[in-house]
This record gives sequence, structure tokens and C-alpha cells, in this order.
Amino acid sequence: MNISIAGFSVHGLVEESKINIFGYLESCRYRYHLDSADIWNGQIGTNDESVLRKVRHEIEERELTLANYHVDGVHLWEDDPDARERNYQNALIELKAAAILGAKTVRFDTGGTFAPMTPEQHDYLATRFGEYCRFAADHGFRVGPENHWGLSQVADNMETLIHDIASPAYGILLHFGNWQLGDKDDGDRRMAPYVMHTHVDAATTFGGKLADKMQMLLDAGYTGYWGVEHHSAKNEYAEVALQLAQVRRVLTRTRWEAQKAESDAVPVRKTLNPLLTPEQEGLV
Repeated sequence: MNISIAGFSVHGLVEESKINIFGYLESCRYRYHLDSADIWNGQIGTNDESVLRKVRHEIEERELTLANYHVDGVHLWEDDPDARERNYQNALIELKAAAILGAKTVRFDTGGTFAPMTPEQHDYLATRFGEYCRFAADHGFRVGPENHWGLSQVADNMETLIHDIASPAYGILLHFGNWQLGDKDDGDRRMAPYVMHTHVDAATTFGGKLADKMQMLLDAGYTGYWGVEHHSAKNEYAEVALQLAQVRRVLTRTRWEAQKAESDAVPVRKTLNPLLTPEQEGLV
């Protein structure tokens, strides 16, 4: 199953120095029995190439796929031009880090505040994301924003960028229902065809819509990872396990229902004894 655990899910343990990036990888593989990692840059804490290569080695040692590298601190838009340039230079460093780590998808936030984009903001985001996409395409991954905070929490903004950037290396990290303007379910539906990765938080997991949300993406052709994300910073090992179990349950049931529908479509010979023919049993 394509399930991952967003690295931010253990940020409480990170802050208490109870887990590091290598402990996280070990947990993904052996505590939660996954074949993927989903690293938050705050877990690594450096862009030193020698450290990144050690992390890459440990990912491969555990036969994990790095489904996503979600990066804080390099959001594109800041009102201050100097801050924009600082974040841009750091984003270039993080793109190289993602290539070293072997990430399949990379998330950079848009920045700004939740409001319709100004023409200046639009042009800047489209230009920068277009540049990042060219690097991503050359290194075998996709890059794009999450509806996480700021401008990205407006579906109109996100849809405009999708159409104007128009790159196969551009994608959306969908944080289910995390919209500030407009209908939340409609925002999710509009993004569905462009989703490269997901964040499934506790509100979605236990809010009664998990199966419907996941089916919506599956119907749109989604084949990526389901990134379980926990936020409370409390009791994280157990809380993550609980969310993970719910996502697994939905995927297992979806697969079971598909198999049942397929088998129901195949005529089954009615017989009580597999060693006798229907004629011998008097069924015909």
C-alpha cells in the first residue's frame, strides 16, 4: 500500500530530542511496516551534503522510497524583496537536497496571506515555480505547493497557477479540506486531477469523510502516497498508529470491494462436492 508518515507527525519527539531522522526511518520500516519515508526538512536540520548522503544511504538500506520532502522556510512570497530573495536562494539549496535524498515529490509553500493573488504575486510565483519545475524534471521529481497556509489556501489561486505553469513536473500536495475561502470539499475536488502527494490529518481521518475523500482521489486517477500527518505533538507514536490504521482500513476495504465485484462478475459453477460433476450431484 502506498502509505507514508509525514515527518512533521513526530515534531514533538524531535523537539524533545527523543527521535532523530534515523530513528524516524527505523520507525517507518520496522514499527509501522511501511516501505516509504516522507521527510520534513526540520528532521534533518542541515543541508550539509555529507549528512544528506548519510540519510540517503539509510533510506536505501531500509529499502524505502522517499515519497515526499516537505520543506519549511523557503516559501516563495514575502512582501519584503530581500526576504523573497533569501527564501529563493534557500529554495535552490533545498532543491539540490531533494535530489540528493532521492525524493519523488517536493513541497514548497507559496507564502503570502489567504487572499486572491495580486498580479505581482502571480507573476512571481509562476516564474519561480516554473524554474523549480525545470530543475525537478531534470532530476526525476515533482515540485509544488501545499494548501498549507497563505495564498495556497485559496483554490482559485492554486488553480490559476496550475494552468499558467503548465508543467508535468508541477503538482499539488493536497491537505484535505484545508481551505480558507470557498467550499472546502469543492477545493479538494478541483485539485484532485493535479495531486502529487497528500496530507491526511486527524480531522480528515476521524471526521467521517476519510473514505469519500480517498475515493475522490482514486476516481481522479491518483496513484501516489497517502501521507498520514499528525499535529498534536502529544503521544505521537500511538496517535500516528491510529491514523495509519484508519487509512490502511479504507485502502484494504477498497481493494476488497474491487476484488469482490470482479469475482461476482464471473459465473460460478454450483456444486456441493468438488470431486463430483454437477450431473453426478443432480444439479442439472
